[in-house]
Amino acid sequence: MPQSRKSQISLVDTPYYHCVSRCVRRSFLCGEDTLTGQSYEHRRAWVETRLLHLSRIFAIDICAYAVMSNHTHVVLCVNKPLAERWTVKQVLVRWHQLHKGTLLSQRFMRDDTLSKSERHTLLETVEIYRLRLYDISWLMRNLNEYIAREANKEDACTGRFWEGRFKSQALLDKSALLACMAYVDLNPIRANMANTPEDSDHTSIQTRIQALRHHQQPRGLMPFVGNLRQNMPRGIAFSLKDYCDLIDTTGRVIRDDKSGLIDTQQQHILQRLGLNNEQWLTLTTEFEKHFCYAVGSEHLMRNFSLHTQHQKIRGIGKAKTLLKHA
Repeated sequence: MPQSRKSQISLVDTPYYHCVSRCVRRSFLCGEDTLTGQSYEHRRAWVETRLLHLSRIFAIDICAYAVMSNHTHVVLCVNKPLAERWTVKQVLVRWHQLHKGTLLSQRFMRDDTLSKSERHTLLETVEIYRLRLYDISWLMRNLNEYIAREANKEDACTGRFWEGRFKSQALLDKSALLACMAYVDLNPIRANMANTPEDSDHTSIQTRIQALRHHQQPRGLMPFVGNLRQNMPRGIAFSLKDYCDLIDTTGRVIRDDKSGLIDTQQQHILQRLGLNNEQWLTLTTEFEKHFCYAVGSEHLMRNFSLHTQHQKIRGIGKAKTLLKHA
C-alpha cells in the first residue's frame, strides 16, 4: 500500500531527499520511440531547464539530477530557514512566478490599499504559500505537471505523462547523500547512454564538470564547500574537484564491468564517509534496489521510522552492512 507523503518526509531527521518520477506510457517518451523512430530527446532539456528554474523559486536546493529516457532522478535539499526569513512580498514574488495567486495577493503586489480584514486574509494565504515553497511535493508537482502539459501539447493528446506519484527516499547522513548523488550522476553510464561523466547529457555531473573547467561552481546547483570548518557556508561538505574525480573513477569501474578498485587518490573521500570500495560500488550501482523510504546508518533509519510512524522500513538490514561504518 502506498505511504502518505507526510510519512516519507521528516525535516526533523534530514533536509535531503532523493525523488524519482517515471513515465506511464511507452518506454521512451523522452528518448527515441522504437516503433516510429521519432526522437523525443529534446524533452530531456525541458525537464532540466524547468528543474533549474524551480530551484531559483523554491527554498529547495538541487544537489544532483539525471534526466533519463523514461524517468528522472533528483536529489533535493530543503532550506526551511530560508523560506521562514522571506518577507510577505518575497513570498508573493516567488509564488506569482508559478501561479496567479489571489485577487488580494495581486492587489498587494500593485501596492493597493487593503483593509485590516483583507490584510489578515492575505497574511494567512502567504503562510500557505510559504509552506508550499519549501514543500518537495509542490516542487515535483510544478515540474511534472509542466512537462506533462508540454508533452501532451506536442503529441496532440490528453492523459497522464508521469506515474501518479513520485518516489521519495530520505537521505539521513552524508554517506547516504554522497552515494545517492553518485548513483544519480552515474545513471547514464550504467544505462550505456554515455561513456564518461562529462558526456552524460542532462545530468548535474556534466554541469558541475563544465563549471569546474572555468574554476566555478555551477549556478542552480547546491555548491560543494570543502572540508568542515568554522563559519561553514551552506553547501555539501566536500571538495567539488574530489567529487568529480571520484565520480569519474567510479564510472570507469562501472563501465568496464569490473568489480575493481577505486583509485587510491580517491580513497580518502571514502574513508571520510566510512565506506570501503565494495560498499561504495554497491551503493552507486544498486541504491534503489536495497532501500525504500530512507537511507542511512541503522540508528538514523530507526529514528526516522519513529518520527514518520513506520512500523518498519525496508533496508535496515542492508544499512548494517553497507553503511555500518558511516
